[in-house]
Amino acid sequence: MSKLFTAAIALTALSLPVGAVAQSNGADTSVSDNSSEQAPTSPPVAERRDYSFTTHGITLSDPYHWLKDPSYPTVDDEDVLAYVKAENAWFEAQMAPHKQLVDTLFEEMKGRIKEDDSTVPQKDGDWLYWSEFEEGKEYRLHYRKPVGGGEAQLLLDENQLAEGKDYFRLGSFSISKSGRFLAYSADDNGSERYTARIKDLATGELLPDELTNLRGGLTWVANDSALVYGPSTEEWRTLEAKLHVIGMPVASDVTLYKEADESFSVGTGLSAQEDWLIIATGDNETSEIRLVSADNPTGEQILVKPRQKGVEYDVDVRDGTLFVHTNDDHINFRLATAPLANPGEWETLIGGADEFYLTDFELFKDFYVTEGRENGLDQVEIRYYDDPEHSTYIDFPEASYTTGLSNNPEYDVQKLRLSYQSMVTPGSVYDYDVKTGALELLKQQEIPSGYDATLYKTERLTITARDGTQVPVSVVMRKDRPAGAGPLHLYAYGAYGYAVPPGFSTSRLSLVDRGMAYAIAHIRGGDDLGRRWYLQGKLNERTNTFEDFVDVAKGLIDAGYTSKGQISASGGSAGGELMGVVVNTDPDLWGAVVADVPFVDVLNTMLDKDLPLTPGEWPEWGNPIESKQAFAYMLSYSPYDQVVAQDYPPLMVTAGLNDPRVTYWEPAKWVAKLRATKTDNNTLLLKTNMGAGHGGKSGRFASLYETAEEFAFILTQLGVVEGE
Repeated sequence: MSKLFTAAIALTALSLPVGAVAQSNGADTSVSDNSSEQAPTSPPVAERRDYSFTTHGITLSDPYHWLKDPSYPTVDDEDVLAYVKAENAWFEAQMAPHKQLVDTLFEEMKGRIKEDDSTVPQKDGDWLYWSEFEEGKEYRLHYRKPVGGGEAQLLLDENQLAEGKDYFRLGSFSISKSGRFLAYSADDNGSERYTARIKDLATGELLPDELTNLRGGLTWVANDSALVYGPSTEEWRTLEAKLHVIGMPVASDVTLYKEADESFSVGTGLSAQEDWLIIATGDNETSEIRLVSADNPTGEQILVKPRQKGVEYDVDVRDGTLFVHTNDDHINFRLATAPLANPGEWETLIGGADEFYLTDFELFKDFYVTEGRENGLDQVEIRYYDDPEHSTYIDFPEASYTTGLSNNPEYDVQKLRLSYQSMVTPGSVYDYDVKTGALELLKQQEIPSGYDATLYKTERLTITARDGTQVPVSVVMRKDRPAGAGPLHLYAYGAYGYAVPPGFSTSRLSLVDRGMAYAIAHIRGGDDLGRRWYLQGKLNERTNTFEDFVDVAKGLIDAGYTSKGQISASGGSAGGELMGVVVNTDPDLWGAVVADVPFVDVLNTMLDKDLPLTPGEWPEWGNPIESKQAFAYMLSYSPYDQVVAQDYPPLMVTAGLNDPRVTYWEPAKWVAKLRATKTDNNTLLLKTNMGAGHGGKSGRFASLYETAEEFAFILTQLGVVEGE
């Protein structure tokens, strides 16, 4: 399924207006564009403006509603920009005394990165493909050379494309089947609206074809004469699969499929043998798939099975047999087969199991591979078409790790490319020989400044949550960390069934080497322990996620790893929502909290059906428009709505002005309300990236500097270092 698009929906958020920023003495002050030239001496205080709304007979006041620019996604309201810039100026002023520490951390992290690094070349057809960084460069260069030997050919230089831009991110990178053409897409402002171009690799020339305002991938069909793509609607939804014939006007592009349900998202990919175009549509809990000949994409489509609420499935095809990965009769999914002539009659090949969570599969010529998790640990298994009882697990020695199939573009292979890492083992690339079972290490992440794995230890423990559930936790620390409670950083996500892997991080060493333990809480809402683990953290069980995180923190205190007030915590997006909840419910636990692009205005966002992603989010969070119960439940935990007059821990909050997932006004409103309401004098910072989106700055060093800022905030707030 490496070539198959799996429809996935992400998060959304909210919006603000001149003279809107007041200093803490209460005086209304207009902030100009160059307000940051003179460092402020007090934090900005956002003006309160009367605004209220009534839903299900409940009236709520929202005095910071004005922070949502009515022109969004264009943000040009002078009051909005003035407030955001004033917060940025306050952030810079408060971080200025710690610049030396930030610079030290940055150089430390940068020193662990091999600047002229490259990926392991991988064969695809007649070529070997790889990418690499040049020393000092922010972005990758993409190359290939003939399998039989010859000169390397530069396919694409991201640095050249990013030149003069504050932000750049490569989206799709798709080589045609013949190897003649490269289709690629890029985003230059963080809005995740991509523009696609086509490069003739034989001549090095760009074709005049240009596809704008895209989301998703680019799929070659019709003997490399056409591309299938997904245009974005004005509301940032992908509701169509369109066909562009190379050299023809975009206006003549044909719609292959159009989705009527605006909560669904459409994507495409190719089957393992590249003979079928797979058109998938779905939301967070329901899917529906159509197949059409890749050589004749405008031909008759095969509907695999009509959508049924709550049933998810994805497919691949081999020699006329359909393989289906579905949760229709077991929560942890099964793998079934069906003849293409009768694609909806699914016969079990691998049954669902309580103890094993089947997450994925991939078809090859002589065997297929299943991936999943058992007791929260990744499993990769080789299986055979002609002998269903014959299977081989790929074994790894460590007790806690993350592994899986990596880049395997060819169908007829006898070696599989795998990725592997743990909290103490750097990222590693292996080839696995299917016949002999031999694992060949091709590359392990190099750390130029030095790394000795024997200095560190990783542990996996379980902590009992308040309802008796056993929550797994992965911890890494130095072996020479002083005995007894010390500073600890706790991270989690806890949404959308995304499992946080116990992987390796060079940046994390800057905390661990200063005596901190680093823990990942595998809380409900992710699917770390199976699909049920995910379901127990969504909709009407959402609060399990927040309670698990708090209970893990308390359990780590009880186990002697740390103490109250010596825990820093972080999370982003839906994990930022988690941060917002736990500082409301248990503020005294945390010595410092970082909330990156946090989804904190949950209720208002889920009430706004015109926001880009809201309709697709209702299966995850609930629909407060239709359901009074969902409204009340969401209100009970929504971080913005639950801010109260109490002491809060030191907080650092980030946002992206162009973020289409969690819109900038969510963190802005939250910080504004916290400033006006909290009873402490602890640090509260908001940094908004004015030219970026959900992922922050795009260059590898620019993004690393932001990590250094966050770590400096944590270390100084916990008193681990002075930071002057």
